Amino acid sequence: MSEFHGSASRGPAPEPSRTPPPRTRATGLRHRLAELRGTDVPAKALDARALAALAANPGCRRRAILDGAGVDKATLASALGAPSGFGQSQFALTRGNAFEAKVKADGGAELLRLAHTRLDPGADTPESAAVPDLSAQGPEGRTARTALALREATRAGGWTLLDHPMLALDVAGSLAFLEPDAVVVHPDGSWSVVEIKSFPMLDGSADPAKVGAAARQSAVYVLALEDVAARLDPAPRVRHRVLLVCPEDFSNLPTGSAVDVRKQRAVTARQLARLTRIEEIADALPEGTCFAPDRDSEELTAAVAAVPATYAPECLSTCELAFHCRERARAAGAVTRLGRPLRAELGGLTTVEDVLAAAHGELGDPDDPAVAALRRAAALRAEALQEARNREVAAVCR
Repeated sequence: MSEFHGSASRGPAPEPSRTPPPRTRATGLRHRLAELRGTDVPAKALDARALAALAANPGCRRRAILDGAGVDKATLASALGAPSGFGQSQFALTRGNAFEAKVKADGGAELLRLAHTRLDPGADTPESAAVPDLSAQGPEGRTARTALALREATRAGGWTLLDHPMLALDVAGSLAFLEPDAVVVHPDGSWSVVEIKSFPMLDGSADPAKVGAAARQSAVYVLALEDVAARLDPAPRVRHRVLLVCPEDFSNLPTGSAVDVRKQRAVTARQLARLTRIEEIADALPEGTCFAPDRDSEELTAAVAAVPATYAPECLSTCELAFHCRERARAAGAVTRLGRPLRAELGGLTTVEDVLAAAHGELGDPDDPAVAALRRAAALRAEALQEARNREVAAVCR
């Protein structure tokens, strides 16, 4: 009792400390990326198409940090004075959405029929299928809800259609949230990615370039699904043959084709693993670097120039900043603007000026195969020009 009164005589107990929890590495990175993007600028989601393009050019730190920070590169390109024509037209988006709605009508009956026919003809016919509700708060919530639905569907057996599930994939230390058109769970518990496109399939085949792009995009989804499967015991099988659904011939009727994406999956996994981690790129940037489009033009140009880029002609069809980077590559005389194969052949010669100097014997080691080939080509060119001049002189003399 005396102890009770003694403690009371000292007055009320102090309030508990309200010290904020320590910042973890993940929250610190998110805060840093938000500063780079602009704290008041909403993040642009990194989709599978952008990830496939990023994996195709893993040496480009500029794209890696901009995509990792959720920067809208189209808006940034316009602010830099080099607007890009990259991206789908509104008409194409509307047409694609209408076709996808048709494919998924009636609980996805037609989509499941195609999955059964093209991917799993030995399974029971999908007369009925579960279509779980995947709605949740925010991308993290939807990702968790998708993982739960996949686990439940795998244990239940039968056909299950997941409409626009949300998957997460670690990309150079930053999470990317991905939303495939659909994922099908087969009666044997295996999972398949479904990609729905609005380009036509004529006589059973489609434009190879467009099919290739769809395969690379689907490979990203397969990688993300494998991450989910790896957390289950036993791990379900993620099929490497995805279902590509397109309009048949010139109609609006859906047809499907099985596309093997093992090669694209292996290449994408290898290239994503080569990406420099986002935090390393961010730490190397000058203090105060920000890519917010409302910044002064000169300040924005300096911020973008602070991150090394690896431009190639292929960027014109995959990156919104391609025109800006091409202009800078031209100004610097970089040989990358002539294509990656040529850049690889030239070895340590990184500028057009160096290449010409090596060809004329002013630079480079004669034992270097690239230098030797350039000098041989220059000698052949000089010989051909001399012969042409000799023929002109002979013609005049006659």
